Amino acid sequence: MTATYIKNSFQTLWMVWEDFFDVLTKYRSESVRRYGICKLVIRKHQGKPIECYDGQRIDKGEWIGELHLDNRQVLQMVRTLGSDRAGLRIARMFRKAVEQITLDMIGQPELQKIKALTGITLLHRGIIHGMGFEQHPIKARFQRSFFKLYLRLLLRTMHPEGNRRIQAGSEKLSPVMLIISQASLKERAADQAACITGQEAVS
Repeated sequence: MTATYIKNSFQTLWMVWEDFFDVLTKYRSESVRRYGICKLVIRKHQGKPIECYDGQRIDKGEWIGELHLDNRQVLQMVRTLGSDRAGLRIARMFRKAVEQITLDMIGQPELQKIKALTGITLLHRGIIHGMGFEQHPIKARFQRSFFKLYLRLLLRTMHPEGNRRIQAGSEKLSPVMLIISQASLKERAADQAACITGQEAVS
């Protein structure tokens, strides 16, 4: 009972931090959009250029879209569904959000200027499987250490078995940058549309 109370207290405090972080995010970005379980932060890339595997290059000052999971929704699903079922639903909702963002990139001027979607995460394999995201190491030592500490604390707070997962797979829980260029997103969307059209023609 005491452990559960402490866990819930930490989760409540984390949600207060999330609200504060949302306010900070609005000041460091051009805009923030919500797509289901995702928050899309539209801002200019800072730091060194990023070379995507598909040949696209993201230079300093060019527009990117940072993907952030809405941890309030994540926490609610974990509490009501359990971690396994919540994980499956989060993956489906994430996929749907990225699909909608891709459509808006085609039709809305504000999103057409975004060269890539990015995100920093520890737990990425189940969520992004088959979506075309590239995985890039975080090279700057300070950034790598900061994100490692921050994301592990988030895992401990949000996941019912966060402590055990960190202890069991500590060497695997290193932060990575996920990135997919706008060109790759549109290419995958076109391929999916062609596949659906072909299936409808056959049926």
